Amino acid sequence: MILLDGASLTIEQLIAIADGGEPIALDGAARERVRAARAVVDRRARSDEPAYGINTGFGSFADVKIAPDALELLQLNLLRSHAAGVGEPLPPRTVRATMALRANVLAKGFSGIGIETLEALIALVNAGVHPRVPSRGSVGASGDLAPLAHLALVLVGEGEAVVDDDERNRPPRLLSWLPGAEALARSGLTPITLGPKEGLALINGTQPSTAVLALALAAAEQLARAADVAAALSIDALRGSIHPFERRIHDARPFAGQQRSAANIEALMRGSGINKSHEFCGKVQDAYSMRCAAQVQGATREALRFVRETVSIEANSATDNPMVFADTGDIVSGGNFHGAPIAIAADLLAAAIVPLATISERRTDRLVDPSLSGLPAFLTREGGVNSGFMMAQVTAAAVASELKSLAHPAGVDTIPTSANKEDHVSMSMTAALKAQRAVARAREVIAIEILCACQAIDFLAPLATSPTLARVHDLVRSRVPALADDRAPAPDIVEITELIASNALDDACGGLVK
Repeated sequence: MILLDGASLTIEQLIAIADGGEPIALDGAARERVRAARAVVDRRARSDEPAYGINTGFGSFADVKIAPDALELLQLNLLRSHAAGVGEPLPPRTVRATMALRANVLAKGFSGIGIETLEALIALVNAGVHPRVPSRGSVGASGDLAPLAHLALVLVGEGEAVVDDDERNRPPRLLSWLPGAEALARSGLTPITLGPKEGLALINGTQPSTAVLALALAAAEQLARAADVAAALSIDALRGSIHPFERRIHDARPFAGQQRSAANIEALMRGSGINKSHEFCGKVQDAYSMRCAAQVQGATREALRFVRETVSIEANSATDNPMVFADTGDIVSGGNFHGAPIAIAADLLAAAIVPLATISERRTDRLVDPSLSGLPAFLTREGGVNSGFMMAQVTAAAVASELKSLAHPAGVDTIPTSANKEDHVSMSMTAALKAQRAVARAREVIAIEILCACQAIDFLAPLATSPTLARVHDLVRSRVPALADDRAPAPDIVEITELIASNALDDACGGLVK
């Protein structure tokens, strides 16, 4: 059980909620903060003093006063009108993370939501009810209004959802969507009635784009470790030197990411019989894709460190408008909903992941080029009748090139919305979705390098790689047999991407790679 207090939710806990089905609950102190803020909203709703979103319209209708008997309808219509998303729905794991994030920031006590409504949101997570949330429709202005509106509709018995908790990681197109009221009923839940400001409290925030970015970040950090494993395999198979990864070199340029990558590669290669066999070969220097692996892959790690800090702060930040300050009774309009921090971090992630792929593709090219590797051309013994991994390298090149397009930032764009009330927007959701795609594509490039490096290691027998890399090699061979005669490499690439994504590759290294 993960307690939400609005201040301490970690990315690791979020992953446990999204992928492990970890239940959540509201912290006791947070419960009191929520009640105190709600009392402020209730007082204001009964007064004649205008307060945005409580007794006024929204956006360009902010100057329209709402009659007391229409305040509940105002909130319900907000959800209905803002549920204008299009495109494929977000995967249930992402929706689950979104709900947990929204519940956590509501727990800070600045939104004015009622405790019963917040508990209803938490109950959706714990019951495995996953609303259908289209992935497109947010510009990251007043937060991710459209995605959150689709999510919140299920709380009032509208919209659509999937209930089977076992299906949360299946592709969205395979899910059986139910009407919101039926999804609630199947889970023993009942629709809620919204009070003043509660619709606004449910949709005013960056939680969908933050959830997408948080999950992409976890996958990118996992991929950074896999890239170090791939580099070590390739450098060993190419009979490169271990010396560029000596600690003293990297201590002289003390970027933490560079130091970590160098330590990983050196530790992975340590004890390699292949490496020992060419210790005094007379070769002076390796190519940059080998010798500079730690510098390049470490730079990606540095960028991911910034992204992690941004996501960690945003996951525990109040992104509502207006904000309710229970200690003074003030309700103040602001702009914490603006997605600029998430957009910039997501764009950085998409750009930072590219060097992992481009340097990996260069090592793959060296592995299949006999003039550079000293190995059979395209890693096949009967070249001509067999083409070996010729096209696997071409695929790596194609995907690496696509990644360069995905690196173009989304957050540099802005387009006015809501009759120029929202005259500068962040495009945070676009940036986060793009970053997510970039990580998935880069994983394929790293998988191709591992595929080729393992084949190259086979060719060097009876020389053996290091004990740790041998475990990695054995893991790959348990799913992908060595290539003798030509077969389609595509299924093999998929197998290795799954080894990376499932943490099996990490496990094979026995915790050595950080």
